[in-house]
Amino acid sequence: MSLPNPPLDRLDWPTVRELVRRRVLPRRSDYADLPRSWRGDLLAGLAVMVVALPLALGFGVTSGVGAAAGLATAIVAGIVAAVFGGSHLQVSGPTGAMTVVLVPIVARYGPESVPTVAIMAGGIVVVAGLLGVGRVVQFIPWPVVAGFTCGIGVIIAMQQIPLALDISQDPDRPMGDNAALVAVRSLVHADWLAALPALGVTAGVAALMVLLPRWRRSLPAALIAVVVATVVAELARLDVDRIGAIPATLPTPRVPVLTPEATGTLFSAALAVAALAALESLLSARVADGMADDIERTAPNRELVGQGLANVASGVFGGLPATGAIARTAVNVRAGARTRIASTSHAVFLGLVVLVAAPLVARIPLAALAGVLLVTAARMIDRHAVRAIWRSGRAETLVLVLTFATTVVFDLVAAVQTGVAVSAVLALRAVAKQSSLRRERVPVEIGAEEEHQLLAEHIAVYRIDGALFFGDTHRFLDELTQVADVRVVILRLSNIRVLDATGANMLAEVVATLQRKGIVVLLKGLPPRHRRMVEAAGVLDELQHSAHVFTTLDEAVEHARSHVQRALNGA
Repeated sequence: MSLPNPPLDRLDWPTVRELVRRRVLPRRSDYADLPRSWRGDLLAGLAVMVVALPLALGFGVTSGVGAAAGLATAIVAGIVAAVFGGSHLQVSGPTGAMTVVLVPIVARYGPESVPTVAIMAGGIVVVAGLLGVGRVVQFIPWPVVAGFTCGIGVIIAMQQIPLALDISQDPDRPMGDNAALVAVRSLVHADWLAALPALGVTAGVAALMVLLPRWRRSLPAALIAVVVATVVAELARLDVDRIGAIPATLPTPRVPVLTPEATGTLFSAALAVAALAALESLLSARVADGMADDIERTAPNRELVGQGLANVASGVFGGLPATGAIARTAVNVRAGARTRIASTSHAVFLGLVVLVAAPLVARIPLAALAGVLLVTAARMIDRHAVRAIWRSGRAETLVLVLTFATTVVFDLVAAVQTGVAVSAVLALRAVAKQSSLRRERVPVEIGAEEEHQLLAEHIAVYRIDGALFFGDTHRFLDELTQVADVRVVILRLSNIRVLDATGANMLAEVVATLQRKGIVVLLKGLPPRHRRMVEAAGVLDELQHSAHVFTTLDEAVEHARSHVQRALNGA
């Protein structure tokens, strides 16, 4: 059971110390199951390494920084996030979504800017975790998540076209920020005859990745496909571009120079990277929680702190910004991981590969990585989720399509912002539709129908149901202020479930407008939870008398009759 977070409204030393303990420092309980699970954790780490190796290489190359940077990110960020993060099962490293953001940054500021961006973004994410914004991800609607995930898949696929055509290292290759435009220009620019060997390698790798799991799901299809493609390329002496030399040593720390000019220039890029790192990591952790019900759930704010530290460490070691990786995390869970030793060991195994097999890795064709990432991109598009959202209704479909289109045309952060904003507007519209204002018959006592009916003609009872908020106040205002030929209006407020400042202000306007017309306004059943809002908006001040607030309808009607009786007698 999670303990309540320490309050942030008083930053004394005990509060800060408790905050750091809960959201920064590792805990002994993180490894409580280790004596029973270490063998399974190591095997799970080995399985994740097999999947992570080609992806780390591919995302490093696709980002424009290089395969070595992708490996450094997987190793360094993988260890730091596993130790300090809030999830026991999350696997972190370079991802396709982050690659989508990095490509325009590299095109604009150069590869040397990426470590600086990683460090700055990591600092922003750490601060976000300390401030407790980790639970924001719970408010992101499912259609938004599905839309931007599909958009990422399409962009990753388009980014592989230059690799598949073997023109990624051509100095005259098309370049730019927009993956779709670069893909189209690459198709026009390509020498198709010369590209046939690379296209064959890409197609062969993709075919193996699709077919091997159908034969035996336990096989590491991506790694086998890359090995087969490399062996074929070597034996056939195919003229295709290779990864090239990568360091045969582990990455060493090197802190970039963070000048005010550099940080000012790169701040917007770092903010976009930080937003994506936080969002994708929390979504990935949520997926892991759903897959392993018997494991302690992710602490979202601690997860942000861990991911922020991982990005800082990755930047110091010359790597890329990192996030939680949904595909690798899913492999980790399915392989039987129980503690964070599994995700830590996957990074250690990657380090051993760098030390032992760097010359072999250098001979991998770039087109083989394109095949791996094309299949990965296709698998990111969840057809079942898209079909379910499509059938859910027009509102959900609109959010899905808008988020998808914004992801492909603009960027991921804008896509999430657009999707959430449209979802909020549609949700408010739905709430407004459920609200109603209707006039009710005034209760008439038996035996005095004629007298009371005469009085009732001068009394109007209105019942407000649902929400009274900024999205729907004018409809209520227009209808209520059109009341005529009555001397008293009773407003029944007990069924108002939502009331904001705009709704309370509208209520004050209604009371003031009616009373300027000589109509007495009585309030019935004001919920205690809304009284403070109503008082602040001046609704009670606008009433003719402070006693014009009633608990029951009978009391309000009786008081209204007395007003009408006095008015009629005076006439």
